[in-house]
Amino acid sequence: MKIGVLTGGGDCPGLNAVIRAVVRKSLQNGHEVIGIREGWRGILEKNFMKLDRDSISGILHRGGTILGTSRTNIYKEKDGEARVKANMAENGIDAIVAIGGEDTLGIASKLSKAGVKVVGVPKTIDNDLNATDYTFGFDTAVNVATEAIDRLHTTAEAHNRVIVVEVMGRHAGWIAVHSGMAGGADMILVPEKPFNIEEVCDVLTKRHSSGKNFSIVVVSEGAKLQTDDIADKDGSFVLSSMKTDSFGHVRLGGIGNILAEEIEKRTGFETRATVLGHIQRGGSPTAFDRVLATRFGVFAAELVEKGKFGYMAALKGNEIVAVSLEQAVGELKTIDMDLYKVAETFFG
Repeated sequence: MKIGVLTGGGDCPGLNAVIRAVVRKSLQNGHEVIGIREGWRGILEKNFMKLDRDSISGILHRGGTILGTSRTNIYKEKDGEARVKANMAENGIDAIVAIGGEDTLGIASKLSKAGVKVVGVPKTIDNDLNATDYTFGFDTAVNVATEAIDRLHTTAEAHNRVIVVEVMGRHAGWIAVHSGMAGGADMILVPEKPFNIEEVCDVLTKRHSSGKNFSIVVVSEGAKLQTDDIADKDGSFVLSSMKTDSFGHVRLGGIGNILAEEIEKRTGFETRATVLGHIQRGGSPTAFDRVLATRFGVFAAELVEKGKFGYMAALKGNEIVAVSLEQAVGELKTIDMDLYKVAETFFG
């Protein structure tokens, strides 16, 4: 059997660990493996590379992906599904292991229903993919954000400032909550709970009046504002661009800077914003993510071996199990509000 492997969507620490695991296990099972470059676009353009033991040597600790990635939606391309099937047949590709998040696996789910033999591996630093407890990349992103918050504490205290830290998280605040709690943030703002800027300022004012001369506010890029003079009535995303990708996603960014400006204007406290951005995606994966990604990769290869297509590797407790792709992309996994209530204990 010839197995194709692709990585789609945003890059993420641990992708190379999955690729390595899929290749090693598949070769042990007597199969041939090829890499599909730049996500789903690679199969439309027949952009392939051979994957063997030499090509995956030394990649376990590397960030990014040796296959490259893209946000390509084959269903927005002319005859996209038919071209995928034709190019698979032409190049003798029997099955595909798709490594990605909601969008990449959403395509995998549609292709599976159309008869394509495909298996999924969940990937997103946002940890918002349904049907799995954790996705690889999330732990690394949280560690990067936590270290940044630790560092910002010292400069905030030295200058008597409020520092707003903007982290990733379009629809779910997992990174914000975990890194904010770990870093001792004084306020955490997430997409799941629209916030009122006056309430934020009240909390900070009370904190500073109690003798504290600095504060750290962690905010998800997708956090929404409640009704006030700088937001729409029902809350809205803050956008860095109206341009959308092939999945219809607008580019977020800017909530941290707007929040910092409003805090300083309303409280008089000197305030600065730090946007961590893509630094959360880069660099070497943590040990946890390397192990989880490896387990996912081996399990995905086993699903192919067993002919169990249309499924995704998932973490449940400490076990790797198979869940349907349809279930995995059915809805986003938002934060546990009980966990957020724990975080609120330390606000102010």
